[in-house]
Amino acid sequence: MCGICGKITFNGEPVSGELMRRMTNALIHRGPDDEGIWVSGSIGLGHRRLSIIDLSTAGHQPMRNEDGTILIVFNGEIYNFPLLREELVARGHVFRSRSDTETILHLYEESGIDCVRRLNGMFAFAIWDTRVRTLFLARDRTGKKPLYYRHTPDAFIFGSEIKAVLCDDSAETKPDRVAIHHYLTYQDVPSPWTAFEGIRKLPPAHVMTLRDGRAEVMRYWKLSYLPKHPMSEEETGQEIVRRLTEAVRARMVSDVPLGAFLSGGIDSSAVVALMAREASGPVRTFAVGFGEKDYNELKYARVIAERFGTEHTEFMVEPDVRDILDKIVWHYNEPFADASAIPTYHVSRLAKEHVTVVLNGDGGDENFAGYERYAANAFADRLGRFVPAPAAKAMLSVLMLLPHRRSSMSYVWKLKRFLQEYPLGPFLRNAHWLSHFTPEMKSGLYTQEFAGAVAGHDPYALLDRHFREADADHMLDRALYADTMMYLPDDLLVKVDVASMAHSLEARSPFLDHRFMEFAARIPVDLKLRGRATKYILKKAFRGILPDTVLSRPKQGFTVPLDAWFRGELKDMAYDVLMSGRAMDRGYFRQERVRMILDEHVSGRWNWQNHIWNLLMLELWHRMFIDG
Repeated sequence: MCGICGKITFNGEPVSGELMRRMTNALIHRGPDDEGIWVSGSIGLGHRRLSIIDLSTAGHQPMRNEDGTILIVFNGEIYNFPLLREELVARGHVFRSRSDTETILHLYEESGIDCVRRLNGMFAFAIWDTRVRTLFLARDRTGKKPLYYRHTPDAFIFGSEIKAVLCDDSAETKPDRVAIHHYLTYQDVPSPWTAFEGIRKLPPAHVMTLRDGRAEVMRYWKLSYLPKHPMSEEETGQEIVRRLTEAVRARMVSDVPLGAFLSGGIDSSAVVALMAREASGPVRTFAVGFGEKDYNELKYARVIAERFGTEHTEFMVEPDVRDILDKIVWHYNEPFADASAIPTYHVSRLAKEHVTVVLNGDGGDENFAGYERYAANAFADRLGRFVPAPAAKAMLSVLMLLPHRRSSMSYVWKLKRFLQEYPLGPFLRNAHWLSHFTPEMKSGLYTQEFAGAVAGHDPYALLDRHFREADADHMLDRALYADTMMYLPDDLLVKVDVASMAHSLEARSPFLDHRFMEFAARIPVDLKLRGRATKYILKKAFRGILPDTVLSRPKQGFTVPLDAWFRGELKDMAYDVLMSGRAMDRGYFRQERVRMILDEHVSGRWNWQNHIWNLLMLELWHRMFIDG
């Protein structure tokens, strides 16, 4: 895993080596093992290396082909590079290293930018072809590896992080209000936006061609949910285990120590089980927990660790996280309100003390319908035949009188959320369950000025576009596709990439092998969601491999006890930061509504934990990146 960056000018101005050095320094945590810079007139490329495959200097980047006409900077891992290398050698290509980077370079010589279609892995790379003076950029199918850019009439600048792009003197640190409007809905900034005006993300599964100042962006892969597999349940389960084993095996190739994140959920447990089958010795596993019982999954992680004989290490997250907040805000570059970034940051730091590569269970929920909202949406559809919306509204009015101070995991809290969204149709229910701030909440929160600035920009239109374009004929498949296009790349994968790279740790995700995803997408929906049972076929596939205590446990997710923290250790900080004149002067929010949110949460009237965290991360981001 590495960090890449570069700049090309269109006005004849040369790129300075000093700029490239600043850009690579901004990415040093992504690649502490080596630095490479190449500058030639109006083009410059930079690279920071975290050595994983071929630890020798032969893997140094920027890397050139034999005659020096093509250069590449690459971040990621290509799992099928040995097979591709064999094919290329048979065609006469001469290799000087064992690195997967060189395989991409030679594959580009053969196929041009279409080479991305042959790659199985996670990647973001830039290729400068001097023969046609063209810059090619590519990002992997699910967005495991990031790529940000700024394109002006005079120049194009890119990097693995926004911090690298901001190193250019011409870059402005001005907030993009529309992006912030979307962030307040989704807890992250969806592609292709970033929170900075003029800086964008290259979307997953896209390539960009830049020539003479003109950019063309093309999509090269799309997940399809049709036609459905005709296999039996038993055959489907066997195929899941076989294909996931292949994906795990490919991701265990490494020249450095390797382990796994283990939450005790079915996804990470399945990965660890298959790793234990493939490994020659004990697998290293890492887990984090909380003192709050409702949020602590360590007992399940210990069950798996004991079952498969892993070398298991744990860390307990303390409720006072103020000491790492600045680090989290700095590393994420944008406002990012998925609070599970906190335990992910801690478990990454813990793992790095022992290994350089970890496998995880990311993607299992999107492949097999693991989120509770999928079951809740289906249940609401069935319930709608018997319980009219006014009756549900009356039940909600009664429930609102009950406090739910204990936990957002409580049944009272979940029932309130369910009844609140019950009268809506399937799409809006799903959208609201994904949302932090709904349109109704925003109407009372936004100042008149901010509301006017973002008028006409509907965050749900982004979600609706993915629902409509899905190659699927069932609502559940459409929801899975939308999550694969938005929640997965813009939240989950950003969370893990940033937290792991902050500690120079590489994270690999077997469930996100694109061949496995293509197979899983075509599994019939009734094998994924059966009644209230999520991940039905995945659990059946691993029955007899994983303990029943893990297979039958309720879905928890990597949640954080913010509700208790904002009534305890973080209460004063939340009031001090969010009610400050500095925050109010930004002109986003009405002071009385922010105070109401804080007061209602502290009193237990309503659980606003996610909304408070959302506002807090936005304000802290402003202070670090915008105020300077």
